Amino acid sequence: MIDLHAVLKRFWGYDTFRPFQEEAIRTILNGIDTLVLLPTGGGKSVCFQVPVMVMEGVCIVVTPLIALMKDQVEQLKKRGIPAAAIHTGMGKNEIDITLDNCIHGTTKFLYVSPERLRTDIMKVRVAQMNVCLLAIDEAHCISAWGYDFRPSYLLISEFRKLIPSVPLIALTATATEEVRADILDKLEMKNSRVFKQSFARANLSYSAFAEENKEAKILQVLKNVGGSAIIYVRTRKKTKEIADWLNRKGISAHAYHAGLPFKERSERQSAWIRNQVRTVVATNAFGMGIDKPDVRAVIHFDLPDNLEAYYQEAGRAGRDEKKAYAVALFNQIELEELSQNVERRYPAVEVLRKVYQSLANYYQVPVGGGEMAGYSFDLQDFTSVFGLIANETHYALKLLEEEGFIQLSENFNDPSKIHFLVDNRQLYDFQIRYREMDSFIKLILRLYGGEVFTEYVRISEMELAQIFYAPEAEIIKKLKFLAEREILDYQPRKDKPQLTFLTPRYEAALLPLNIFEIQRKKERDLKKAAAVARYASHSKICRTLLLLEYFNEFDAEECGICDICLKKKKYEVSSDTDLAGNIIQYLKNEGASSPVALSQVFDHADENILLQTLRELIGQEILVYDSSGKIDITNKSQH
Repeated sequence: MIDLHAVLKRFWGYDTFRPFQEEAIRTILNGIDTLVLLPTGGGKSVCFQVPVMVMEGVCIVVTPLIALMKDQVEQLKKRGIPAAAIHTGMGKNEIDITLDNCIHGTTKFLYVSPERLRTDIMKVRVAQMNVCLLAIDEAHCISAWGYDFRPSYLLISEFRKLIPSVPLIALTATATEEVRADILDKLEMKNSRVFKQSFARANLSYSAFAEENKEAKILQVLKNVGGSAIIYVRTRKKTKEIADWLNRKGISAHAYHAGLPFKERSERQSAWIRNQVRTVVATNAFGMGIDKPDVRAVIHFDLPDNLEAYYQEAGRAGRDEKKAYAVALFNQIELEELSQNVERRYPAVEVLRKVYQSLANYYQVPVGGGEMAGYSFDLQDFTSVFGLIANETHYALKLLEEEGFIQLSENFNDPSKIHFLVDNRQLYDFQIRYREMDSFIKLILRLYGGEVFTEYVRISEMELAQIFYAPEAEIIKKLKFLAEREILDYQPRKDKPQLTFLTPRYEAALLPLNIFEIQRKKERDLKKAAAVARYASHSKICRTLLLLEYFNEFDAEECGICDICLKKKKYEVSSDTDLAGNIIQYLKNEGASSPVALSQVFDHADENILLQTLRELIGQEILVYDSSGKIDITNKSQH
């Protein structure tokens, strides 16, 4: 039998597998399709990476996010495992060489976005590869019932026909019953096995507070809970406002959002991971693929649009399995705005056509052309050129992406790269003819080695400038000189979102929008928003049970550590005679409360006895109804 533990120890440094990991791995090694549902931080990647290390051939990993793709490749390379990625922004030559290395080289993992599966070059080259496994990360993206539906995931089943004997593993951290069924159906996973770990997190205390002064509550939480924290907000502007406010209050914090330059984002993320900064105030652009086990608190200053996103973001706390806290803050107005936010995310069909036409004009893409063509994209410039409303345009682009017409990547950094297009002999001849370039070429070979002849290698113009004792502008000029003479291919750094046309360009008026499906998705999103409101405002059922119920888990017990469970414990009574004192103590601590709220807090008490006790306390003028109809303590009971 293969010693999987030895592989785990050699490459990942772990002695033991987490629950379900080893069983899932052995299922894959037996050639059986596998669906793995593990909570955030549950070790999903190990489930497909470990078996590949004992299999012959390359594993194709389909994943939707470029940042996550690049992070996974870097992590594997650090472990000494050959890995590569193909994504938006790469040139044809670089893609060609990357695929060649999967056929003839030692590459074990090839990460691709689902859109790449439809390209001719991918279809031709995969037939020449020895593919041992097809791994589908973030598999919930294949389902229209999911919270992050991507039509391009529907291409996977067609792609699978090119490698029919290759087993498939699908992985996700968030999937309801409908989504799980959809994954198995859409990926055609027949005779498959499903490994599902409970979504319950025993060490994570969930709470939700109705707060008018959210900043004060954040301060209270951070003072009571030590260690690293993440605060999620909706807008980029708010990240800076709250981070600045926390710094003034003596709590070190950085703002983080996708609009920041890559270098700044990277530095801020690193400072937080190394505990040089305690708190990151971020939009939901932060957190995906970040492995920091000792986060003690995740605070949602603004509620997310759905419970799948909330569960995933909150789950970034306590991955070390020590006590951690997930806190959601809200007010009544925000609960009502959840459904309004959904309405805003679905602009009118006329707006979608107008934005699509504007994109075609912006990039001068002719009707019938532009398929898989990628461009750098600047939303601010685009909207100003065509007089479009920024927020409305943002949501229109998202819908066009969901409909499968475009792909808009997040703001990501793609460092400069070079690749020699000539062999050693031709390069030597060039050095003799252009002696002024000789020392520069030798420097490149010394710094980056023979790999520059076989693949695209990342370079730093700044590093070259420092070693060559020349301005960075001169280094760029030399690289362009070599590129113009077809000695090397030079791809300057990219640090902007990339927009790709996934289909040949349509006439805007004939754009085949699925109006019925868009309306259905809007209705589903409204239901998801209602589920968030229910979770936040509920005051009777354990928070963990509310989340598990949403994910179709109905056999769990109360967590005992969420705000609702703790409140129940605090006011639990051993006999009816304690009830009056507990009610008074509760109102002293929590303030005025409605009769309904009191009945929920003291739901362990007999309802008739509770009502009788309240009547007696009111009759004794210990309690009183205030002007809003809530029950409060009187002055005489304060003593």
